[in-house]
Amino acid sequence: WMENIVSSKIEPFYKGGKVQQYIFCTCGPRVNILQINTGKIIHSIEQDDQEDITSFSLSPDDEVLVTASRALLLKQWDWKQEKCTRSWRAIHNVPVASMTFDCTSTLLATGGCDGTIKLWDVVKQYCTHNLKGSSGVVHLVEFHPDISRLQLFSSSVDCGIRIWDLRTSKCICVLESHYSAVTSLAFSPDGQTLISSGRDKICSVWDLKKKAVKRTVPVYEAVEGVVLLPGKSDYSQMGVKGEGLHFVTAGSKGVLRVWDSSSARCVFTQMLPDAPALNTEEADLDPRSLMQLLTWNYWACFSLLMKFVGYNDDILDVKFLGKDDTHIVVATNSSQLKVFELATNSCQILYGHTDSERTASPTFGKMTFIGRVHCVAQGSGHSNAVGSVACSRLKKAFLVSGSQDCTIKVWDLPDPLPDVGCDVMLMTARLTEKAHDKDVNSVTISPNDKLLASGSQDRTAKLWSLADMSLLGVFRGHSRGIWCVQFSPVDQVLATASADGSIKIWSIQDFSCLRTFEGHDASVLKVIFVSRGTQLVSSGSDGLVKLWTIKTNECVKTFDAHQDKVWALHASSKDDLMVTGSADSTITLWKECEMKQSKLQQELSNLLHEKKYLKALGIAISLDQPHTALRVIREIRQQEDGIQELEKTLLKLRQDQKESVLRYSVVWNTNSRSCLDAQAVLQVLLTHLIPEEILQYQGTRTHLEGLIPYTERHMQRIGRLLQASMFLDYMWQKMPNFLQHQRAQPDLHGQALLCSR
Repeated sequence: WMENIVSSKIEPFYKGGKVQQYIFCTCGPRVNILQINTGKIIHSIEQDDQEDITSFSLSPDDEVLVTASRALLLKQWDWKQEKCTRSWRAIHNVPVASMTFDCTSTLLATGGCDGTIKLWDVVKQYCTHNLKGSSGVVHLVEFHPDISRLQLFSSSVDCGIRIWDLRTSKCICVLESHYSAVTSLAFSPDGQTLISSGRDKICSVWDLKKKAVKRTVPVYEAVEGVVLLPGKSDYSQMGVKGEGLHFVTAGSKGVLRVWDSSSARCVFTQMLPDAPALNTEEADLDPRSLMQLLTWNYWACFSLLMKFVGYNDDILDVKFLGKDDTHIVVATNSSQLKVFELATNSCQILYGHTDSERTASPTFGKMTFIGRVHCVAQGSGHSNAVGSVACSRLKKAFLVSGSQDCTIKVWDLPDPLPDVGCDVMLMTARLTEKAHDKDVNSVTISPNDKLLASGSQDRTAKLWSLADMSLLGVFRGHSRGIWCVQFSPVDQVLATASADGSIKIWSIQDFSCLRTFEGHDASVLKVIFVSRGTQLVSSGSDGLVKLWTIKTNECVKTFDAHQDKVWALHASSKDDLMVTGSADSTITLWKECEMKQSKLQQELSNLLHEKKYLKALGIAISLDQPHTALRVIREIRQQEDGIQELEKTLLKLRQDQKESVLRYSVVWNTNSRSCLDAQAVLQVLLTHLIPEEILQYQGTRTHLEGLIPYTERHMQRIGRLLQASMFLDYMWQKMPNFLQHQRAQPDLHGQALLCSR
């Protein structure tokens, strides 16, 4: 493990969007384009100003992508080349909430949070209509498919559906039937019938000639989308009879339903595989339909082809799974477990826990030969959340759990394990031990299944005999809680990772500390042995993953691939892959590889130690590691002559390196913890470089636009702080006068008494 490179990532890619041959979806300031058959992000289009994208639309000819951001800019993209071809100001005073193209791909409609709708000629590049009259946010716009009608349909917070005549720019009708937000519109092939869906648990079938509702279909769930079944196909397997209109709904219950529009009857229901039955009362609270992207096969009764999870919340733990480590299982701060197939990123969701017990009882699953995981056993007995579980190594005979109730329990697994499809067996704890004074954060089993180690928030690690849970010894030395304990695969030693920022290796013979590794700037959350026990890999709250050589006691590599706490860390059985998971919702797969980059990392550490900042910053930029570059900037600023040193270093950079530093500064400026470093860099660049030179940098205009709002916010914050400090200074200056006045008060009082006598 002299070197690791990022092999692949499972990262947040979806917070809204539509599914086609590719999946186009927004995630913060990016539009990600996911290829369905591989599950990989093939393109990622990102706003230069880092402002969140509020809406986007892809033209029907799949050529043009238009995005709208909180900066009130509309941008037109050649998405295949990831290139912005045009940008212009949206005339809306507030962000754009919805947009759509017409069938010719020449007209674009945008609905704003200000209640107005603008129409744009994409070819001639000007605004053609400004439609006013909607109430509040216009969250849905849709052109009538017959372009000769020149009609636009919209819906806003008043729950009505407005029909606009584009010849006169007037609203000719408001269709009123829904009592909650209208979420989707679908037109019949002849253009005479409209089907609308809403979160009021109904779908309405409209006659567009009479502009009246023909039928109201109660669907008993909040519906997020409705589509018509394509005509001239045989859907008899789904109970579709006759040639009437049939539509499909998807909503809060996570099921697909096919409805007959003429009879308002559900003719077919497709549940998600492995999903439990939903409580009707709680269905609207279930997140499964809103958090997943599914691809279904129409012609096989909606057989599930692929399932993608667009957002994973905080990643708390991750483990390799399967005979050849073909899958990973992921625990997040939601109530479900997720099993990803690494080849396609397709995901299976396990619903074993409820919100109230999701970490209060250990469960055991079994993986079938087709790569699906099923729960076969479950245990209950802890009185608080379970923080860690470990399974026996030699044979799957038992597992151990550690809990926030300060106890450790040993559970015997059923032998043989139940087959898939059988009832889930209940496990009972064979042994229970009050192990620590505070939360048990980690448990691990020795390679021979004879010893157990536990780590706790009480700052100690303990060694136990698994035969009878007798205490063999205590490891003391950390100054804060222990997050992780791990046995060496070859030596009789134990590694511990602590919130005090250190890793320690202990002898399990005499419980003495053999080595201490320091290098993380914050809590060390996980540690594992790699390279046959000769190296350690650690992850921390600083977002860094570090590789350590045990023999030399030094950090040989630092990986900068996460933006938040790295809670999860695991190595494959062959020791050639490593997976990390972070609170930034990103799962990163690392592959062992010998490359020059390792030497560069080591050289970078040496240069910082020798205070050769110019070369160190150059290496950080060449590795494209903003976090490392920020570290170099901070090192420079901490020197006695930090301002002069920073100025000298930045001005000696090449033009392309200055471009990178400027780009990094835009990101640093968004965070109050790094904004002062960003402002120091900007002061040097903007003071010493002429405007013409800066404007030649790629994306300079958008970078500067992105800097302004955050800089103003920081200035306001500093202004408030300065105001408060001035008040404190005023009080301090007046304090002597106040004290002098207080001392004089008794004398004045005495004089008054004397006069009265």
